[in-house]
Amino acid sequence: MCLAVPGRVLDIGEKDGTRMATVDFGGVQKEVCLEYLPDLRVGEYAIVHVGFALQRLDEESARKTLELFAELGMLQEEFGDPWEQAAEAGGDPWPFADGPAVAAPQGEVTP
Repeated sequence: MCLAVPGRVLDIGEKDGTRMATVDFGGVQKEVCLEYLPDLRVGEYAIVHVGFALQRLDEESARKTLELFAELGMLQEEFGDPWEQAAEAGGDPWPFADGPAVAAPQGEVTP
């Protein structure tokens, strides 16, 4: 599923001639294009869909929406690791969640 998610603008810059921002979505930060909202400023909220800020949003509405999405697990679905989600959907635990990486077997390698 691909949601339009509210996020708060943390900083604004330019990348290859395009106005871009780092946007915080309840703890997840992503790079977002601001070409559709050229007057958006740091600290403001916007609805973001597929990497584009589409509409300015007030802070209260943004927070309520993020809380609802978090309760429903939709932020994990939208921003979570797709490999982890696939493992969980297949009924297997994600092997990298709580511990060190799995070491390669120790043994003699023959040419």
